[in-house]
Amino acid sequence: MRSNESANSTHLEYSSVNLASREFKADPFPFYARLRAEEPVCRVRVPLMPGVNEAWLVTRYDDVVTVLKDSRFAKSRLHASKKPWLPDFAKPLERNMLDLDEPDHTRLRTLVHKAFTPAMVESLQERIQEIADQRIDAVHHKGSMELVRAYAVLVPLTMITELLGIPGRDRDRFHCWSKAALRTPTPFNILRSVPAMWAFMHYLRSLLRQLRNSPQDGLLTALVQVEEAGDRLSEDELLAMAVLLLIAGDETTVNLISSGTLALLQHPDQLRLLRTDASLIKSAVEELLRYTNPLETATPRYAREDVTLAGVTVPCGSLVLAVIASANRDEAQFDHPEHLDIARGENRHVAFGLGAHFCLGAPLARLEGQIAINTLLRHLPDLQLAVPVKSLRWRTTPVLRGLEALPVRF
Repeated sequence: MRSNESANSTHLEYSSVNLASREFKADPFPFYARLRAEEPVCRVRVPLMPGVNEAWLVTRYDDVVTVLKDSRFAKSRLHASKKPWLPDFAKPLERNMLDLDEPDHTRLRTLVHKAFTPAMVESLQERIQEIADQRIDAVHHKGSMELVRAYAVLVPLTMITELLGIPGRDRDRFHCWSKAALRTPTPFNILRSVPAMWAFMHYLRSLLRQLRNSPQDGLLTALVQVEEAGDRLSEDELLAMAVLLLIAGDETTVNLISSGTLALLQHPDQLRLLRTDASLIKSAVEELLRYTNPLETATPRYAREDVTLAGVTVPCGSLVLAVIASANRDEAQFDHPEHLDIARGENRHVAFGLGAHFCLGAPLARLEGQIAINTLLRHLPDLQLAVPVKSLRWRTTPVLRGLEALPVRF
C-alpha cells in the first residue's frame, strides 16, 4: 500500500500532465494504463472549453461505460459547477443534442433520426466509393501525397457537405471553420477563432432561411421540413444541429482514415493480411477504431450528485471525461489490447460511445472508413510512410485524437 506522501506525489504528477500537447497525443496510452492501475478516477487540469480547465478522468472500461450510460452524469451544462464562457452569437450552439438531457435530447434525436436513417446511409455507398476513387486518381501520378489533406479530409468532407446540401464551392470554408471551432481553447485561440465562428453561424443562418423558402435536395432541407407529432426544429436547434453534423461528420472520420492508415503502415503483418483478404475490412475498421481512438474522450458529462467510482467520490457539478482511448485499451476487457488485430472478434469497443448519446453518425463513419481505407490499399500497393514516425505532428484538439499531416509515398 502506498504512503500518503507517495500517493500525493503521484497525483501531482498525473494532474500536471499536459493532455493537449502534441507529445502526449502521439502516445497517450502508457499514461492511461498507469491511471487504470493506480488512479482510475483522477482529477486533472485540461484546457477543454473557455473558462473550464479542470476535469475528472475516468479510465477503466467498466467505469467509462457507467459514465456513458448512467443518468447521474448529465450532458447539459446547467449541471456544471462552473459554466463555460461563450460569445452571445454562439450561444444557440448549446441547443445541440450532444449537450442536452431528457426529454430535450430524445425530442431532437427523434426528429433528426427521421431524416438520417440507416437506409439513407446505405444508399450512399456508391457515391462514397466514387469520391474515394476520384481522390486517388487525382494524386496517383504524383508518387506521393500528404494523406490527411489530399485524401482523409476530402472523402468525409465531400460526403457530409453533399449530404447536407451545401454547395461544393463552400466546402473548403467549412473545413476551416470546423478546425477553428476545435482549437484548444486558450485565450489566444478563442480570440482568433471568433471571426471564423461568427462567419460559420452567419452562413448557416442565411442558408437555412433559403431552404425554408426554396427547399433543395439534402439533409438540411429534410431537417427544416421534418416534423413529429406537430413538433419541428427551431432555427437555433437547426443551426446547432447543422454545426454538430458538419463537425462530427468530418473530423472524427478524418482521424479514423489517417490514423488507421498509419497504424496499418506500422503493422506490416496486419497490412498484408488486409491486402490479402479485403473481406476483413469491417472487422479491421472496428479494430482501428479501438486501437487508434479518433475520439480520445467522450464529450463532457457533469455529475448531477456526488458519485463514487472506483472508490473515489466525484463531487456534484464536476466535469467528467470518460476516456474512450483508455477503455479501448483496458486489459480487463480486451485480450492483448496493445496489439493491433484486424481479425479481432468480440470487439466491444466504445469508440462511438454508448447509451442515449451513442453516435448517430456511426453507420456513416464506419462505411466511409471501410471504403476509404480499402480503396487506398487497393490502388496504392506500395504505400509507405515518407517521413519517420517520430516526426509526425498530432493535433492539440481536446477530445479528439488525430494527425496534423501524414506524408506518404507510393
